[in-house]
Amino acid sequence: MLQNKPLIPIMLLLLGVALFSLSGLGKIKGQSSSSPAPDFALPDLDGKTVKLSDFKGKVIILDFWATWCSPCVYEIPHFIELYEQYKENGFQMIGIAFQSGSASNIRQFVEKHGINYPILMGNRVIAREYGGINAIPTTFVIDRQGRIVQKYIGYRAKEVFENHLKALF
Repeated sequence: MLQNKPLIPIMLLLLGVALFSLSGLGKIKGQSSSSPAPDFALPDLDGKTVKLSDFKGKVIILDFWATWCSPCVYEIPHFIELYEQYKENGFQMIGIAFQSGSASNIRQFVEKHGINYPILMGNRVIAREYGGINAIPTTFVIDRQGRIVQKYIGYRAKEVFENHLKALF
């Protein structure tokens, strides 16, 4: 019994972090629900220009991420599943690769991880337009009217995003 005592503080810390994350207390609200998401024109991995306005009328999750970011990589399977499950309901997942190297490097990453949604090449301008991306992942939930309804900084479980999607359909 005494041998397990050093593990108790670690377990309590992990439990606290998990509860904090699941409770939503760790979320950072973005702009108000009346604030429109800034439109953009960014290249995809093939160099084709994609605009946010191309997806007008859809519920969007816009994820700023990087190939070297472990929490970003942990979220990718959730986004793949959500996109597959809800794309027929008017959902669009969009990833904005940030500080991740060339399109060729990112394409290899996308193929390796089976990413099934558009990946765009981010830059400092788009980061500034979205209030400054100071940490990644930073993820925005955008409603059908093109308004930012939520901003998350850091990893979130699939259920957090899925609950937002269900509320917006």
